[in-house]
Amino acid sequence: MTEVSQISEFGKILIFLLTGIIMVCVIFFINRLLAPNNPNPEKLSSYECGEEPTGNAWLPFNSRFYVIALIFLLFDVEMVFVFPWATVFGNHELIAQDSRWGWFSLAEMFVFLGILILGLVYVWAKGDLEWIKAKPLVPTTDVNIPASFYEQLNLEQGKFVVKPFSMTNEPIVAEAVTADAPAETPAVKKPMFKPTFKKPANE
Repeated sequence: MTEVSQISEFGKILIFLLTGIIMVCVIFFINRLLAPNNPNPEKLSSYECGEEPTGNAWLPFNSRFYVIALIFLLFDVEMVFVFPWATVFGNHELIAQDSRWGWFSLAEMFVFLGILILGLVYVWAKGDLEWIKAKPLVPTTDVNIPASFYEQLNLEQGKFVVKPFSMTNEPIVAEAVTADAPAETPAVKKPMFKPTFKKPANE
């Protein structure tokens, strides 16, 4: 006489789920009892990729990241359908019964990849794969000053003399930047103010 199981298949699944939930709760409870709990401002601060959080969290950021991520997920998920196709295309027994299955699956995959390539070309042409970049604006003015004057002014301001370090108070002869210019001895500058010290009134 065969014994009839008192628990149905759904009952076994229910027992399995309840056991998993109870085990997770028991592990969290044991962790709560044994793990040290020493919170401090550094532990409670947000952590992202090793960078210390600075400033306010409500800052504008580039939303194009989500567009690129969604496009990546779209094409990544579509590539999952290649695996069942490869299973059917590589089944020698199925193709041995009827060779048309091989040609049909091959043509089907070419159509599928063609649709994906067309979608990629559309996204690329639309500019959704490009990160938003700031377009530099060249300032324009109505002043009739030639650009060579600004270049000459920048060159004159860029000629500076580096004074060598010295431990003495003797005046240092600075070397000129260019070899044609003669070396000049800079005058020792006097202090702009003379410090005065006043005695406290209680002394």
